Amino acid sequence: MKSSNKKAVYPLALLGLAAVLAACMRNEEPPADSHVTTAEEQAHLTPDEVLRQFKEGNDRFHSGHLTRRNHNEQVRKSAPGQFPKAFVLSCVDSRVPVEDVFDQGIGDVFVGRVAGNFVNEDLLGSMEFACKVAGAKLLLVMAHQHCGAVRGAIDDVKLGNLTTLLDKIKPAVALSQDFPGEKTSANPLFMKRVAENNVRLTLAKIRAESPILKEMEEKDQIKIVGAFYRLTDGTLEFVE
Repeated sequence: MKSSNKKAVYPLALLGLAAVLAACMRNEEPPADSHVTTAEEQAHLTPDEVLRQFKEGNDRFHSGHLTRRNHNEQVRKSAPGQFPKAFVLSCVDSRVPVEDVFDQGIGDVFVGRVAGNFVNEDLLGSMEFACKVAGAKLLLVMAHQHCGAVRGAIDDVKLGNLTTLLDKIKPAVALSQDFPGEKTSANPLFMKRVAENNVRLTLAKIRAESPILKEMEEKDQIKIVGAFYRLTDGTLEFVE
């Protein structure tokens, strides 16, 4: 009797083990993404499609669902050539991880960074290379919340070479003097207004000082847009 009971238990145990293994397999994370954008894929992308991908990527970023990527494989695959989708001009702020903000992989984004995300001759040349030569379809200027460079421009900070850098942002401070509230760096809403106006002035300067990029935009070969990034929740607000 005891022997038959033992024999009956074994199949049940095996069934239980099989169920556990099946559950583990169902809950197993998918393989990390090792894909890199190819020349053919880049050629078929439109500026609107790239912007859509970046918006969806930011949704994944701030909701905590970033794509798992195999960076070792992406490094190897992208080494022979690059076919990025976009150029992002960002502040140097360490709290703004550009590729992660848009959930993009290695080889997907040209990133230009300078405190205060303003444009100069060197960055214009970089943008022209990215779009005209390397085929990027989106040019995005991104300011951010609690920007130290914006605060410094409002407060008229004087410090070595930083003084000259902050002079590039002061036109945005002047443009923001119609703000109805307290016009100091202690007011986050005024800080935001200055940061957004700095983006607007940067977009205007790109179009005014780069005939190449202006023509590409007019021909719908690229899209030039601005955005404001919130450090507090990882979301974006697009600047008109």
